[in-house]
Amino acid sequence: MPSIFTKIIKGEIPCYKVAEDDHFIAFLDINPNAKGHTLCVPKLEINRIFDMEEDHYLDLMRFSRKIAKALEKVVPCDRIGVSVIGLEVPHVHVHLIPINEMKDMTFQHKVQLSAEEMQDLAKRIAQEL
Repeated sequence: MPSIFTKIIKGEIPCYKVAEDDHFIAFLDINPNAKGHTLCVPKLEINRIFDMEEDHYLDLMRFSRKIAKALEKVVPCDRIGVSVIGLEVPHVHVHLIPINEMKDMTFQHKVQLSAEEMQDLAKRIAQEL
């Protein structure tokens, strides 16, 4: 059964897309730890990050870095935190989270944004790429 991310990639489920290329997609997390919380996902459905081919893994990190640099320009924060957990969705994804405190990375502290705020944020990040 395809993961929820595969369904997003195929356009079966909508998302607040930030960027996309032939191999990866970046979109805002709909249950964000902080404003701007973005997921970078390979289009190839792979369960575990270290099962990725090395070049594909390195390309994911390059793609994630590009998104993080744009995110820093749009969302005021001390830094962009990076997390790869992989338990909640069996499809590799990199969390990019604008953080100011450690609690921003705990996945227990959540923020809510309206659909309009999410749409505007995705557009502003994409414009910085």
